[in-house]
Amino acid sequence: MLRHEFQPGRLVAGFFLAVAGLVYAGDAGGLWDTPWFAMIPIVVGGLFLAAATAAVAHGIRKARRPRAQDPGSPTAGPSPERPKNRTSDGASDRP
Repeated sequence: MLRHEFQPGRLVAGFFLAVAGLVYAGDAGGLWDTPWFAMIPIVVGGLFLAAATAAVAHGIRKARRPRAQDPGSPTAGPSPERPKNRTSDGASDRP
């Protein structure tokens, strides 16, 4: 059972931020030399891709959501009755 709703935008953002961390870790470990400005396209591009992914996922969820029935349609159920305004002695305060 899922404990929360799957959010693919956050998954994509986390992936790109993890890649940025790995690139910096490789630079710090001496495996390669990474210029400081190399992170800008990785992080910003990943965030834009995550936003696009989240927007597409939101659109898909919105399209799959069951639509509410039109209250004026003949198949709609009975409308709930509004409570009448009454005073404490039981008399109506309407004219």
